[in-house]
Amino acid sequence: MSQDPYILVQQEIQTALQAAEQLRASYLRIRSTARGDTEELVWARNELKATLSTLEADLDELEQSVSIVEQSGARMFGISEQELITRRRYVSSTKDLLHTMKGEVNSLQSAVSNVHAPLHKARAMGPRQDDDQSEWARQEQQMLIQEQDRTLETISGTLNTLHRQAGLMGQEIEEHNELLGDLENQTDRTESKLARAQKRMDYFLQKAEGESSILSWRMSEVLATDILALTPAPTPKQSLDGVSIS
Repeated sequence: MSQDPYILVQQEIQTALQAAEQLRASYLRIRSTARGDTEELVWARNELKATLSTLEADLDELEQSVSIVEQSGARMFGISEQELITRRRYVSSTKDLLHTMKGEVNSLQSAVSNVHAPLHKARAMGPRQDDDQSEWARQEQQMLIQEQDRTLETISGTLNTLHRQAGLMGQEIEEHNELLGDLENQTDRTESKLARAQKRMDYFLQKAEGESSILSWRMSEVLATDILALTPAPTPKQSLDGVSIS
């Protein structure tokens, strides 16, 4: 039996999500220590963006397949309505996670540009404004850190939501398995009852055939008795000597 294409694509997306999480962690680590857009930081950011773009394309394909099932009807594809709802929830939550991660990368990139551009301008204006520019840069850095913390909290909340949904999916699958087990037990009991009923029917048929034979024999006996009763008695006959024999 061939595997559901949805399951295959979902597995690929989950693998890509894990890779994106690793790239994101690497990007944040490099960014926390880098001074400006270093070659390593640019490479990490581009790799993360490329992975997120590929994930977004795969997720769009998965969403189209779910939409086709919704339009045609779940039963036509051999899945339940509850399974279809679960798939739609997975697509929506994963899209939210990708949107958050892309927003984080873009905001951090913009923040780096905004922080370093004033610094270059300050150097050109001379040493008199170094203290003011340093203070401004420090405030910008603090704002950037706060924005990063808020983004991380959003991603953490999304991951917790995915974890809860995964738990609900596991619970629903377990309940479905229990229902299938109950149905199987009921089917076995029904088959057992049908077998007993068939045996009783065979017994009654055999008994009816035996009683029919006995009834036929008794009817033949009664019929023979009636025939004998209706046969007339013999009349007195003359002997050869002319003497009547009574």
